[in-house]
Amino acid sequence: MSSSKQTWLNWLLYFVVFELVVFFGLQWLLSGMGMSNQYQPENTVVPNWVKAVTFILLYLVCLLAAVLIVSSSVPSKHRPQLMRWVYLALLGMIIMLFFLF
Repeated sequence: MSSSKQTWLNWLLYFVVFELVVFFGLQWLLSGMGMSNQYQPENTVVPNWVKAVTFILLYLVCLLAAVLIVSSSVPSKHRPQLMRWVYLALLGMIIMLFFLF
């Protein structure tokens, strides 16, 4: 296996671990918000909307902190590759919102 492919797989592993830690951490943190049974007649969209918006904001804060930490620790010639992971994380956030509810 080539060195670049192994490096990419290592970063993929770090990315997946980061996503899992952030998702389960935010899920635990926001567990008291929203309604678990969304199909009851008295349900309102407001508690679930607040939970979704809070999740998005906290996720973006975690992503920004991770980007700042990684960006300051990698050489400058590798920083453009970091944006690929950021875009992938933003797509992953949309998927995580479906699993959150």
